[in-house]
Amino acid sequence: MDATPGHLTEREGRFLSLMAACAPVRGTMVEIGSYKGKSTVGLAFVARHYGLGHVVTVDPHTSPSITDPNEPGESSYEAFCDSLERAGVVGDVEAHRAYSRDLARGWDRAIRLLWIDGDHTYAGAKEDLDLFRAHLVPGAIVAMHDVLANFEGPIRVFARDILGSDDFGPAGLCGSIGWAQYRPGQGGAPRFRRSRRWLARRVAMLIPFVREGQRQRGLVRIGYNVWRALVPHHPRPAEAWVEAVRLGPDT
Repeated sequence: MDATPGHLTEREGRFLSLMAACAPVRGTMVEIGSYKGKSTVGLAFVARHYGLGHVVTVDPHTSPSITDPNEPGESSYEAFCDSLERAGVVGDVEAHRAYSRDLARGWDRAIRLLWIDGDHTYAGAKEDLDLFRAHLVPGAIVAMHDVLANFEGPIRVFARDILGSDDFGPAGLCGSIGWAQYRPGQGGAPRFRRSRRWLARRVAMLIPFVREGQRQRGLVRIGYNVWRALVPHHPRPAEAWVEAVRLGPDT
């Protein structure tokens, strides 16, 4: 992953790999938004090592995009293919050059990890969650990138549609990755609901500071950074995360 271009930090890449390896259910790993393949490469190595099947990726690779504003007019598709080739993971990836809504029309596979890093508008991020939510296996992990970044979509969807839903149990953040475990029928338990609501209140304080397509400046930027520091987003030990998402008769 370090040798592949992209926007994941090292700790985010490690955490994504942890989720891919340790999601406690069987199913397909789906990546929405591939860009130049940084997260794809990480997921593919995990999938190969643990015999988890192909990683399914979907991205139209169109440009310009609000998530890659520095490369107007250039598609990321060739760079994506080059990344997979250099990493030697072409055979571990089922890549779709399409919009997620197109892939969703015929989708019929159970999902164990849904990694959302595509359209960062609210409508786009919400659509990605809504399109594939019905295919999540109980115990699956949903993760979104750029929740704690200057994009309105991921943070609103994470705060309202994930943390605000009793379909999800354990939840948290690592860097700018927001994650939650799909626990329909269990997410309404007091211990899950209290922790999700506490986190949702912290995250929601940042929403007024982000606007689609607008760069933060001056006092807005300062205010955002102050509130962001109050949102817990440091990595927890791998063993503690695995224990938090472990499934058993009493969960």
